[in-house]
Amino acid sequence: MIRSAYATLDLGAVAHNLARVRAFAPKAKIMAVVKANAYGHGLLRIARSLPDVEAFAVARIDEGLTLRQSGIRQRIAVLQGFVNHEELELHATHHLEPVVHSPRQVELLERTPLKEPLAIWAKLDTGMHRLGLLADEFLPCFRRLQSSSSVRRPIPVMTHLANADMPQDTLTDRQLALFQEVLSAVRAECSIANSAGLLAFEDTRAEWVRPGIVLYGVSPFPYRTGGDDGLRPVMTFRTRLIAIKSLKAGDAVGYGGDWICPHPTRLGVAAVGYGDGYPRHAQPGTPVLLRGQRVPLIGRVSMDMITLDLTDCPEAQVEDEVILWGDGLPVEEIARNTSTIPYDLLCGITQRVKMVEAQRSPTEF
Repeated sequence: MIRSAYATLDLGAVAHNLARVRAFAPKAKIMAVVKANAYGHGLLRIARSLPDVEAFAVARIDEGLTLRQSGIRQRIAVLQGFVNHEELELHATHHLEPVVHSPRQVELLERTPLKEPLAIWAKLDTGMHRLGLLADEFLPCFRRLQSSSSVRRPIPVMTHLANADMPQDTLTDRQLALFQEVLSAVRAECSIANSAGLLAFEDTRAEWVRPGIVLYGVSPFPYRTGGDDGLRPVMTFRTRLIAIKSLKAGDAVGYGGDWICPHPTRLGVAAVGYGDGYPRHAQPGTPVLLRGQRVPLIGRVSMDMITLDLTDCPEAQVEDEVILWGDGLPVEEIARNTSTIPYDLLCGITQRVKMVEAQRSPTEF
């Protein structure tokens, strides 16, 4: 059966993008960020396509358990860490590496005897002010972690950059300065660079880098696309035309009749909507790709359908493929047309959209 909306995943692009990451930081070890179902691409699929990375990063313990129980053997850092004894013991049992970001976690480690010391990551808050030990509490907590029989040493240290996607912003430089100041008293492997830091700030490329969005071929910067940095999109979101009709000037299109045909219009209906993860707030004029040509969205996005102006694409026919983003149409561009970010679009693909590895035909599903 041919599915209306589906996504093809080019796993060769994952390997290509990893090579680009290594070119930017050839001496660094790589912690590939695969949280949130690998940014909507499939957690296990992407992890298995990255056999050569030194570690993975997930947000939550259940993601780490899924990787471990599916045979993934690399190191796995859990960015939100643990909040109670049960979660701490699960980390230890399954050799997951929690990020320690609060004094409360330090206390839990000190009060919880483990069969063997647990590998952890200590996190310093340098200005994101989300998770992380504050500068004045970091060294006392770090010394306690070093003294704990429940903690494996040496302890690597990480921080997270808040504004690295805006290279002109001075916050990244201030975060780096604070990180270096606090860590001057500590000998430890460090992880600073996220995707934006990796590309824009050489000083963030420490012993470890944590690429996320760039692995999927997408730029972390609001004014660029992945192609600008030699990246290839992994996901291409596709559907097909299911109807074509001719409308008169003055006819209203879609819910609310917000869009009025300014001239006789050849209208196409494509089988995708917010029920599939296509953004409901996409504005008229947002492009799709049809027969290699960009054609504009018109009217409101519905749950299952969008409407397109095919007037300038007279050769379009029912059953033609429509590319919503990906190969030939960067998801970054669609994000700009919908007042959101590419991360949101990629993670928003819903369960009824089948993910198809590129070498397979969608008819196989």
